[in-house]
Amino acid sequence: MKALNIITLILVIIGGINWGLVGAFNFDLVAALFGVDSGVSNLVYILVGLSALYQLIPLAQSFRAGEVRGQGAART
Repeated sequence: MKALNIITLILVIIGGINWGLVGAFNFDLVAALFGVDSGVSNLVYILVGLSALYQLIPLAQSFRAGEVRGQGAART
C-alpha cells in the first residue's frame, strides 16, 4: 500500500507540473514527450487522473485521524 501511495503521489505531482506548464507557457510536456493523442500520452493522462482519485483515500484518512486542521485550530 505504501508503494502504491508513493507511485500515485509522484504521478499527481507530474500531472500538476504538466498543468502548470500548460497554464503558464501553453506547453504540454506529456504530449511533447510521447506525441499528441498517442496511446502512451493517453495512458499517462489516465494514470494521473486515477492517481488523483486514489490520493483522496489518504486525504480522507488524515482528516479522520485528525492530522489535518484548519489554521484557526493552530492558534491557542
